[in-house]
Amino acid sequence: MKTQNLFNRYRLLVLTTVVLVFGSCQEDFTNRPPEDAISLDAYYSSNSQVASATNGLYSRTWFQFNNKFFYAIAEVGSGNMYTNSSDVNAMRTFSLTGSDPELVNGWSALWANIAQANAIINFLPARVGPGVSSDVLNNTVGEAYFMRATAYFYLVRLWGAVPIIENNLDYASSPIIHTNRVEDIYKLIELDYQEAIGRLVAKTRTANYAENGHVSKGSAKAMLAKVFLYEQKYPQAKAMAEDVINSGEFKLLGGSQLPGKSFGDLFTYANNNNEESIFALQWKGDGNYGSGNNCNTQFGISNGSISTSNASYGGVFAPSQDIMAAFSTGDLRRKETLMLPGDVYPNVKVALPGSTFGSLTVPPADQIGGQGAGSAIKKYCIGIVNGDVTGKADKWAMMDNNTYIMRYADLLLIHAEATLGGSTSTSDAGALSSINAVRNRAGLASLTTVTFNDIFRERRLELCFEGDYWFDLGRIPRSQATAIMAAQNRGNRLSAEYYTPDAGDFLIDYPDNDVAKNPLLLEPPVPYNFN
Repeated sequence: MKTQNLFNRYRLLVLTTVVLVFGSCQEDFTNRPPEDAISLDAYYSSNSQVASATNGLYSRTWFQFNNKFFYAIAEVGSGNMYTNSSDVNAMRTFSLTGSDPELVNGWSALWANIAQANAIINFLPARVGPGVSSDVLNNTVGEAYFMRATAYFYLVRLWGAVPIIENNLDYASSPIIHTNRVEDIYKLIELDYQEAIGRLVAKTRTANYAENGHVSKGSAKAMLAKVFLYEQKYPQAKAMAEDVINSGEFKLLGGSQLPGKSFGDLFTYANNNNEESIFALQWKGDGNYGSGNNCNTQFGISNGSISTSNASYGGVFAPSQDIMAAFSTGDLRRKETLMLPGDVYPNVKVALPGSTFGSLTVPPADQIGGQGAGSAIKKYCIGIVNGDVTGKADKWAMMDNNTYIMRYADLLLIHAEATLGGSTSTSDAGALSSINAVRNRAGLASLTTVTFNDIFRERRLELCFEGDYWFDLGRIPRSQATAIMAAQNRGNRLSAEYYTPDAGDFLIDYPDNDVAKNPLLLEPPVPYNFN
């Protein structure tokens, strides 16, 4: 794919500020045509126009991040996924370089989110008409702060020091700039989430899922709790998590408050924007490449005789041998996370020989296809188009099921860890309540005391294939993370392979093209001057 220098891209986005991909000014959020553009040279005359200004920031700007990069780094890199596909397997052997096309795609997508958010933050307030409510405007700008913080949270954990850019116009004529210190990037992230908290509306998530797509005050608090945890600011992380828990905004789907559903229901099309969803990418295939979710194809089974994909191929990613052995007997999450031979899924429609269709029974290990792993990924694999069960697929076989960035189970585990606060173990009632809510939904017994290893393991299993384990490994001591990964079988079912990461593998390279045009990326980071 043709790539564009990061800072030239800044210039392009600024010069075309005027035509940002904002989403529909007339359609409801869930029915948006994502290609609509609104000119920032024109006034926004209605609340609906302003409220829809962030729609594109829930999908298109994240596509190249989510399509392959996210899983190639966070899941293949962490040892949860296996692949031998040449475009996404570099992190399996810790051989990723700055020339990797998917690395460039992920980097570019995160900066596109920042540029779009900056445009809304800096220019939208001056371009609204008198008929626009200040509450609506505040909420929309709050969403932009939330998105900018989230993009920077990924950038700092993936690359470390990167440039802080709060207004792209500041660098339109001089795009050669230094990176900033990691501590300054985290300060910006905190400030942005706090700004979002002050502006976003408070919600209570209900069964009216169509109303749950946009982030809320509680979403920003939950993400900030996660940031505090990464900074080891345990009292702040605990207090913020408890604020969200006590608000009652979110609930575990299939937990004691919503007993009619299960863990597996989280990953179905019908449950997009459910009560557990804190922040999810919203896909809406519209016939244009980059508007749908590709996971159903990339995660499923396709062996010539049976296919879970609407495409003629599938199974780019598969479970690792290590994760296949990680689930204990009786853990209800296993079957909804990865598919083993003989598993039956009555609600997953598959293509069979002779242009026929049926429900999914997972074939023997040597017939699953894809990567030779002997199993396949179930999360986000919803099968062949099947009416309201799956929603539609676009001409690239991409579908409309959401991608979680954060959900309530994550917050509960953050609360348990923040309460532990670096201690060896705890019997604190609040910490136990949080971790046991997650475990009990999975069919596991309650714990009476909890250690860091208990929580760390629970996070891996609960959030498997959702892009968290790489970052969890990155925040523990390097020697411990290295030992965990060195012990993983990172091969397939026929050939065991083991690789040991170097200390430098925990942060990835800047794209070569950007380094060539901005050598300051390789210079020591400088302090950022906060206004």
